[in-house]
Amino acid sequence: MTVVPPPEPAAELVPPPVREPATEADLAAVAEQLGRTPRGTRAVAHRCPCGAPDVVETTPRLADGTPFPTLFYLTCPRATAACSRLESAGLMKEMAARLATDADLAARYEAAHEDYLRRRAAIGEVPEIAGISAGGMPGRVKCLHVHLGHALAAGPGVNPFGDEVLELIEPWWLAGPCTEVAGAAAQAAGVAQSGDPAQPADAAPVAAAESADLDRDPR
Repeated sequence: MTVVPPPEPAAELVPPPVREPATEADLAAVAEQLGRTPRGTRAVAHRCPCGAPDVVETTPRLADGTPFPTLFYLTCPRATAACSRLESAGLMKEMAARLATDADLAARYEAAHEDYLRRRAAIGEVPEIAGISAGGMPGRVKCLHVHLGHALAAGPGVNPFGDEVLELIEPWWLAGPCTEVAGAAAQAAGVAQSGDPAQPADAAPVAAAESADLDRDPR
């Protein structure tokens, strides 16, 4: 089954990655996005053009000692829903079929796996998840939200399937912030409320005292 790209895909408008300490407003926005209190968040890895977080960087071992393989966690419910629609349309099966027959794609997907492991190891080594990245990499395709999160946090050209997702979904921010708190976070950051990529304020973000809870399926 072939998914038809939208006339104006998100890839054409999405801003570049960031790596910023999460403010209290950011963590409140993420809590509303996820519907639960976050823990394990180290930083904001990408901001929606509205200014709110849509990907956070998580610690590879949570405060209770649980290993957590998912380094880049997609928090925006609209972006996550867009990934789910692609999954329902059969895109993962199509990707897996191409992965099995396209050596160049397989090599790029392997490189994405290694990139994920390298970035996570730079934060801390967790023996229980050594060699395990996320999203089924490098041999399978699972959880498109994982691949989109990686692509947003790392930038284009790193995760081929994450890049494909960005080309196949519409900009999820055009209706404004996904939550009331996210809107407040955007205003606190001094971000323009429009469909155009946002411009952050000059003020440096305040580091958050608590980190995030990301209990979604890490695979």
